[in-house]
Amino acid sequence: MRQKIALVGIGKIALDQHVPAIAASPDWQLAATISRKGSVEGIESHTDFTAFLVLRPDITVVSLCMPPVPRFAFAEAALLAGRHVMLEKPPGATLSEVHALAALAASKGLTLYTTWHSRMAQAVAPAKAWLAGKTVTRAHITWREDVRKWHPGQDWVFEPGGMGVFDPGINALSILTEILPKPVHLTGATLTFPENCQTPIAAALTFSGNVSADFDWRQTGPQTWDITVETAEGRLDLRMGGNTLEIGGVPVSGENSIMGEYPALYARMASLVAEGQSEVDLAPMTHVADALTLGRRLTTEAFIL
Repeated sequence: MRQKIALVGIGKIALDQHVPAIAASPDWQLAATISRKGSVEGIESHTDFTAFLVLRPDITVVSLCMPPVPRFAFAEAALLAGRHVMLEKPPGATLSEVHALAALAASKGLTLYTTWHSRMAQAVAPAKAWLAGKTVTRAHITWREDVRKWHPGQDWVFEPGGMGVFDPGINALSILTEILPKPVHLTGATLTFPENCQTPIAAALTFSGNVSADFDWRQTGPQTWDITVETAEGRLDLRMGGNTLEIGGVPVSGENSIMGEYPALYARMASLVAEGQSEVDLAPMTHVADALTLGRRLTTEAFIL
């Protein structure tokens, strides 16, 4: 029997990924949505989250898809009301608030799941398996996309807490922290801010272990989501956001599709709830926080979405 779940924040990512993933899931039934403006045809909709929690105690799981800054208040309210909570990436606006949510979930015996959808890309697990036990000599991320394509009109991405280019860049960091045999830490960063924005539009990062990253949100045309890892035993390339794998330049795994990522997240959430467990991994977000701490600031021309 499928469990009832509510989806909070009906924007582009919810409609493109979450709604289809839930509809196809053997574990979940989308029973309600909560959003200021958005809705899903045929599904009960609410605009007041507090009222929803009172009216629908039978819906014991909520998935939060709104921007990171307001998300803490919703997650806290859901946990206090006895609901299990699934968080879209990044899991919050700050590390401390996610630590607070983790402690609250633990005290209530509830599940809190900080999702990283790019870790569910088809070629990530094979890449991790191939790298296991190997010594990495160099790794580089190139993650360049068009913010106007993926966040049309969503000015919040350039406001404090919106993360700027780290909104997509954290996807690359979630893969990096999953596949490397040994953890790395940030050693330096150069962050490029449009003169009218509060968050960066580009970033160059350096890490220990000869690891580096290049993020840019101004690329038009074909998008680039590549990670190259060099070892004594050869080179690994993850392309298409972790969905295709090449070893020594030869394709060996995956396909050009991200459609399996969100179904895998919802399957994992079902397992966590059934097991009475939480999964809170903040490694990708820690790298972002370190970059914002250590980063040298450059200013470029104004940018309009």
